[in-house]
Amino acid sequence: MIRYQLRCSAGHEFEGWFPGSTAFEQQAKRGLLSCPQCGSADVTRALMAPAVHTAGPQQAGDAAPQPAATPPGHASGGVPDAMIALLQKIRQTVEEHCDDVGDRFAREALDMHRGRSAARGIYGSMTPQEQAELDEEGVDVHAIPWVRRADS
Repeated sequence: MIRYQLRCSAGHEFEGWFPGSTAFEQQAKRGLLSCPQCGSADVTRALMAPAVHTAGPQQAGDAAPQPAATPPGHASGGVPDAMIALLQKIRQTVEEHCDDVGDRFAREALDMHRGRSAARGIYGSMTPQEQAELDEEGVDVHAIPWVRRADS
């Protein structure tokens, strides 16, 4: 994940986390980014200070510390608490207002896209191959990091 400092046209600054460097550009181009304070969709990357690591010299043979492994689909321990809280609220809202279709997600999304079933909010899982098929078909879906529930 890459963290960018973002700024809207009104001058509000906020953080954004993206899976890769091109993800910001793609989301901005599609109008998917907005300022959490004023709602402006005119969002750009702000100037950021570089991250400088000042660890002391390592002894020969010492391995650099490795981050703990994170299960796929779960947020890592390095994610700020405020972001975890926001993702927990998003999860709660999704679970309250959308249907869990499990591993039938791609099939259900495609049926709604083609008009075979009524449009509704759904969530579930899909394989990378199913994601590619939905992309090819033009079905707009969004992956949300699925964090533990706030009450667990």
